[in-house]
Amino acid sequence: MSTRPIAIYHEHPDWFRPLFAELERRGIAYERLDAAAHEFEPANTDTPYSLVFNRASPSAYLRGHAQTTFYTLHWLRHLERLGVPVVNGADAYALELSKATQLDLLRELGLPYPRSRVINDPSRAVAAARGFRYPVLVKANVGGSGAGIVKYDSEQALADAVAAGVVDLGVDGTALVQEAAPLREGHITRVETLNGKYLYAINVFPAAGSFDLCPADACQTTNGVELVRGACAIDAPKSGMRVERADPPAHIIAEVERIAQAAKIDVGGIEYLVDDRDGQHYFYDVNALSNFVADAINVVRFDPFERLVDYLAERAGVLDAVGA
Repeated sequence: MSTRPIAIYHEHPDWFRPLFAELERRGIAYERLDAAAHEFEPANTDTPYSLVFNRASPSAYLRGHAQTTFYTLHWLRHLERLGVPVVNGADAYALELSKATQLDLLRELGLPYPRSRVINDPSRAVAAARGFRYPVLVKANVGGSGAGIVKYDSEQALADAVAAGVVDLGVDGTALVQEAAPLREGHITRVETLNGKYLYAINVFPAAGSFDLCPADACQTTNGVELVRGACAIDAPKSGMRVERADPPAHIIAEVERIAQAAKIDVGGIEYLVDDRDGQHYFYDVNALSNFVADAINVVRFDPFERLVDYLAERAGVLDAVGA
């Protein structure tokens, strides 16, 4: 058994408190690494960690930590060259950073996704949307927590935004122009996976006009009632979002597992919607970062952090003081 700690590399100050609590409860040594202020030496040939768990988020730029976005990719590749075990390594993180590449993967797997085109200049947005059904979305390639997504209800509205210079393509100057489907029953479905296998699923009912579908940020019960601060995964409860347990059909679960395995995502969430116009499901987001749903015991009837820590301990080869 390894005596070296597990490194938890993260930038968000609050999302991962339940993970830290479960590691401490089980007496598993870990070290928190600040992704927003970090360094590595290419000449190094080893690390002091039994395992590195990458928890960096593409939404870091929203919190003034844009420096983490591409630095993280460089460090993960360095670790993998050294042979250090990494959970959600460079390939998974690179996919997290590109909605365009996610669609390429879905196309390669033969799985459905909303009609989309990729642009690198706002002047291409109107032409890219030609033939699409409005409303359309312009989605920054590097997103996170609903950032960089704007809906346009008509070609004229999109053209006016382009003319006004307010169409923002995000941190890498790349964006999707994508059909915005009306959601059947008003929700999307997020399926969480662990080690390439189904873990649980939830329906997320977004607030009107919101694209922030982060279930840990919801901090609500299944009835949409705000929880007390101590029960939330973050300190700032939000309103207007509701979540409930979901039970996707077996063929969709199988598709989700194919995505997770092809993307080399050890733990993550894959989101799909059902288009109310045709009743078909479409995958639209592949997340290599999952902070799990708030109030998990009441929503999905178990604590996913327990299973996550089981997985981390096994991958790291470390002693679990509680389970030993």
